[in-house]
Amino acid sequence: MIQPVNFCVNTYSVNMPTSGRNYCCFNQQKVDKFVRQGEQVLPYLNEVLKFSQNEEQIVETLYILDRMLENGVKNIDKMYPALSRFNRTQSPNIQTFLAGIYRKTQVPDAFGPLISMLINNSLNPVKSPFFDPNEEIGGAILSYIA
Repeated sequence: MIQPVNFCVNTYSVNMPTSGRNYCCFNQQKVDKFVRQGEQVLPYLNEVLKFSQNEEQIVETLYILDRMLENGVKNIDKMYPALSRFNRTQSPNIQTFLAGIYRKTQVPDAFGPLISMLINNSLNPVKSPFFDPNEEIGGAILSYIA
């Protein structure tokens, strides 16, 4: 497994949404260390996305990528093959972060999966008492159309 430059990750630290908080909380120091490393840490994050089975680790990695996009890190769009693994996820947490990344990267191949995600969520409502991932999915779709 590829290790991120100057930072070894053995654990993830995410507080998932609760009834009193409809968003995730992350270890910002850890996230900032990844974001500062920029493109050089993308191979490691790609490997995490390709192989992780843990929702918290996946959500944390997607959040890191989202923050990297906000900070102008390039080539995240090239990670679509690893990201697309989650196009059919039922996790509202993963759906929300994935849609946010697709909104920012505008990878053409992601448009169809976003539509599919929204339709599937309409037919089989996502079970999240804390928030509606369709808000982010719909926003991403509108960004593609705009």
